[in-house]
Amino acid sequence: MTLNGKVALVTGAARGIGRGIALRLARDGADIALVDVLPEGLDGVADKIAGIGGKTTMFVADVSDREQVFAAVDHAAAALGGFDIMVNNAGIALVGPISDVTPEQIEKLWAINVNGVLWGTQAAVAKFKELKNKDKGRVSRIINASSIAGHDGFAMLGPYSATKFAVRALTQAAAKEHAADGITVNAYCPGVVGTDMWVEIDKRFAELTGAAEGETYDKFVGGIALGRAETPDDVAGFVSYLAGPDADYMTGQSGLIDGGLVYR
Repeated sequence: MTLNGKVALVTGAARGIGRGIALRLARDGADIALVDVLPEGLDGVADKIAGIGGKTTMFVADVSDREQVFAAVDHAAAALGGFDIMVNNAGIALVGPISDVTPEQIEKLWAINVNGVLWGTQAAVAKFKELKNKDKGRVSRIINASSIAGHDGFAMLGPYSATKFAVRALTQAAAKEHAADGITVNAYCPGVVGTDMWVEIDKRFAELTGAAEGETYDKFVGGIALGRAETPDDVAGFVSYLAGPDADYMTGQSGLIDGGLVYR
């Protein structure tokens, strides 16, 4: 239990990778603030954490809204008695050719995937400083969701890839700006994870290319060196490392956790 006494906030915690991260950090001893734009699913995650003896609080927030993100962090610190780890996990996908992207689509994508990380970083840094974590000898963490698409630009995922490249840039810059404050900033870069998001990505590829449903997913999974699709638990294990003491000397990095699909 390497995270005993720590408080973590996870955005997009009701489902998929966020759910997996919240459960893993709780198993490792952290108290968890569960945040999502929709309340459905949060109760179930909270119940599972309670079942392993963890403490949780829930907060509904849209990460594209700066005030809501700051409110979520304030709530987490007040309800759980501190604040140590910010996991900016919430995100959405956009599948389609670059030539077809509309202003409304790119604005929504950017507002959630990039601005959400920016607001989460700002809110976390402000709270870490307010609580004077550094004075207590605590290393504070910001952990952001990038992607293999933040290392390679994928066809039909151009704007999505752009947002994930942007997350890597924010991660690097924030790490440089806040190292002296005792804050590390890193990102995790998953590949093909068997979640609802990939179901929707596969369906959209089928609509655009005429491929059978499941064919695009199977094609991507077929390129994974370890021979299977990724699970939320695979991602969560890496996030737990980034949140824990073994990562004290790591900052500004965007680590690939994809089973061997993209190599850097």
